Amino acid sequence: MFNRSIRAARATLAGLALAAIVAAPAAMAADVTVFAAASLKNALDEIGAAWKVEAGKEATISYAASSALAKQIEEGAPADVFISADVPWMTYLSERDLVKKDTIVELLGNRLVLVAPAESDAAIEIGPGFDLPGVLGDGRLAMGQVDSVPAGKYGKQALTSLGVWDQVSGHVAQAENVRAALALVAAGEAPFGIVYATDANAEKAVKVVATFPEDSHSPIVYPAAVTAEAKSADAGPFLEFLRTEAAAKLFEAQGFTVLAPVMAH
Repeated sequence: MFNRSIRAARATLAGLALAAIVAAPAAMAADVTVFAAASLKNALDEIGAAWKVEAGKEATISYAASSALAKQIEEGAPADVFISADVPWMTYLSERDLVKKDTIVELLGNRLVLVAPAESDAAIEIGPGFDLPGVLGDGRLAMGQVDSVPAGKYGKQALTSLGVWDQVSGHVAQAENVRAALALVAAGEAPFGIVYATDANAEKAVKVVATFPEDSHSPIVYPAAVTAEAKSADAGPFLEFLRTEAAAKLFEAQGFTVLAPVMAH
């Protein structure tokens, strides 16, 4: 059952990644093509709709792990705007001159949480040496891939700093992005998962058990930028729209912290 769920999650991600790759024909009809971290889906879907009302233009948004999207941009996939769930993947593209450095903005912040299925009665207080191995038992801990997916990297950092990573690392179910990890918990296939607070807000089938101390991991920052090969004249205006009061309200409604100064619009 668990393996079937893993396969289903991988299939879901494969669809997301494929959507990003095959966006080229669609991009000709769209006004702006955006590659965005999977955790942004709910907020950006609403912002894309607001952009259409405001500007009368379409935004084609492809969601996947920041790592996968950065690699696709490096391989020439068409994107006008990139929004990462961490600074390192934006830096990766910036160092290769694949984004316009003068457009990079630290857009959003987030929190890292431990989630369980909504019906779970688990009670955990996160702190140094907390008993995650004990409550996990033989179950799996759903996380994004810990070496590439930002949520997975933040999660591994937190568990390492709290002194429990070595005890649970053998029980981690690594998913291709944070939403795939969330799906495993929502389906009851994993008793616990580490995701962003915004992901937990977006899924009624899970509940937040505890929030990780902010000093247990690197700051969670979502940078955005126009890509170096952007073909759309709307790339800059869309990035500016992400900093308007209207967009800020939609981000905050999903639980994000708005970091960039809100621009008059």
